[in-house]
Amino acid sequence: MDRLSERIEKIFSQMVEWRRRFHMEPELSFREERTPARVAEILRECGIDVRTGVGGRGVVGTLTGGRPGKTVALRADMDALPIQDEKDCEYRSRVPGVMHACGHDGHMAVLLGVARLLSEMREEIPGRVRFLFQHAEEVIPGGAREMIEDGALDGVDAVYGVHLWTPLPVGVVGIKAGPLMAAADSFQIDIFGKGGHGGLPHESVDAIVVASHLIVHLQTLISRQVDPLKSAVISVGTIQGGQGFNVIAERCTLTGTVRTFDPVLREQMHQRIREIAENSCSLYGATCRVDYQWGYPAVVNDTVEAHRVAGVARRLVGDDRVWELQPVMAAEDFAYYLGKVPGAFCFVGAGNPEKNCDFPHHHPRFDFDERAMKVAARLLLSSALAYLRGEGRREKADEPAC
Repeated sequence: MDRLSERIEKIFSQMVEWRRRFHMEPELSFREERTPARVAEILRECGIDVRTGVGGRGVVGTLTGGRPGKTVALRADMDALPIQDEKDCEYRSRVPGVMHACGHDGHMAVLLGVARLLSEMREEIPGRVRFLFQHAEEVIPGGAREMIEDGALDGVDAVYGVHLWTPLPVGVVGIKAGPLMAAADSFQIDIFGKGGHGGLPHESVDAIVVASHLIVHLQTLISRQVDPLKSAVISVGTIQGGQGFNVIAERCTLTGTVRTFDPVLREQMHQRIREIAENSCSLYGATCRVDYQWGYPAVVNDTVEAHRVAGVARRLVGDDRVWELQPVMAAEDFAYYLGKVPGAFCFVGAGNPEKNCDFPHHHPRFDFDERAMKVAARLLLSSALAYLRGEGRREKADEPAC
């Protein structure tokens, strides 16, 4: 552990340089060109076998150790968001309307640092390490599924990922066995009424009034039809309808998101939203069209692998700095990797109000404390080695599994 920490300290300035360059040159989902090219270049400089264009725009590097063994995969995402960077710093985005507002620039820098360090000690490695640099995490259908279909996980025995997370302070690692992040689906409901004069509502079917009742009915689905011991969220994010203050709206459109953890409940929500929309509209003399889009499934950590990562984290940062998290209703397409092979995803604290690193993710002034990259690199590198060496399993039956 001490030796690895010293090595990470030595390349930390390089990691910061990589991160800031990525931050200044962000690219949107499914439009990544310079970013994967730069990632591939750095991996090749480390003597790592590289595949580009994986699943579209992904990059996969494979490092073969000096001894036979299993294969572990480590993942970083590469895409940015359509947000104007409002930070006042030397490395602010140079691309108008695009910025890394979720830490993906740091994820890439961390994984590149891990790749470089492991390449320097490859003769000590029993097995192989695969580095997954994934495109398009931010936009459904995401890049993970495409990369998997293109062989990114072929021969992989376990997979790990980290997310730099400003809600947690620097030096903290947050993890949980089982469901960690929610499945995220979306819907659009178009309501068709009958337009007319605002002073003669009895001659019309007001699509906005129908939409208002529908929103209340959807919330009742959560409060009265979902088991209170199970988690679900329906949020209507937009409502658009009407053309004038004195005109009855003939059409109104709602869009929203659905978050769940349980796959059976997820399917039930899909069915009930459609039924409630159709029945609510019928009640008031309107019709509707429901477009339901399935998003990412829930991120469900393997219990054994979550424990392994938690155990590594305790040795790195101390017992009191490893927190068992409550599930988060945000979504991540890392879920697809965990649906194929055992693994674990965790949060590495990156928040620091003293450095203005406490803005929420996806905020125009988002930034993170770069020291968090050292923790993330140590955690990924040590977890990979622990897996390949068969270390880190639970030793006591009553020991918390996180």
